[in-house]
This record gives sequence, structure tokens and C-alpha cells, in this order.
Amino acid sequence: MAGLFFEDFAVGQTFEHGLRRTITEADNTLFSVMTMNPQPLHLDAEFAAGTEFGQRLVNSLFTLGLMIGLTVADTTLGTTIANLGMSEVRFPKPVFHGDTLRAVTRVLSIRASKSRPEAGLVEFEHVAINQRGETVASCKRMALMKRREAPA
Repeated sequence: MAGLFFEDFAVGQTFEHGLRRTITEADNTLFSVMTMNPQPLHLDAEFAAGTEFGQRLVNSLFTLGLMIGLTVADTTLGTTIANLGMSEVRFPKPVFHGDTLRAVTRVLSIRASKSRPEAGLVEFEHVAINQRGETVASCKRMALMKRREAPA
């Protein structure tokens, strides 16, 4: 399914994304190793067992990427020109191997680009929720989106 164009978004619009993903130990290990992050909280079961969490934590940057990835098919697939930035990134609860995440997106603002008539800016708020209904991540994301047609 193709993503939405700038004109398809409205402030306050909410997407309850149907795509979900269970995070595996392999996901966490591979992502941490690929990104050169040797944090023992992600990789060392014995170390992590001695922490307040009692087990390894999923790498927060994997959680961030997954949260946004879960939203793409319903919102921006093939219609994003570029991500311009992310702000207010939060991880209020830990994510563990075996957790299943889903995402909710809300459109916070929209405006036509002043410098690119073929594009507009859409600010999204993304939230990731685990199988227990707990919010585990959130962020605001500004995306430069294609317009159907440039204004005359």
C-alpha cells in the first residue's frame, strides 16, 4: 500500500497501526553489534541479571527505529522525501526480549514548504505500546512529504 501525500494529512488525525512486531534476542544482539554498541545491558545476560531490570534490555535505538518502521506502511511509504528531525524522544518503560510492540501515530502539524512547492512538512507524534498496554517509547518526527501536485 502506498503512503499518503501531504494533502492527505490533517492535524489531529490518528493512526492505530495494525502491524505489530515481537522483538527477539537475535534482533537486539544483531542491532547492538551492527551499531558498535557494546553496552552489557544489551549483550551480557549475567551482567544484566545483576541490574534492577534482572535481564537484558532491548537497545533503545532499535526500539525507536521499530516504532517508526511500524508506521510507514500506513503513512509515508514512498511519499516521504526526507525525515528532517526527531525530537522529544522518550523511553518511559524498558523493552525486553519477547515483548510485542504496536504503534500509534498522531499528526501534530502540517504546513506547505516555503522553499519547495512540490513538498509539505508534516509533524508526527509516534508512540510504541507493548503487549501490556504500556507506552515504551515516543517521539515527534518532522517529515518532508511529497505533494500530489505542486500549487500553480
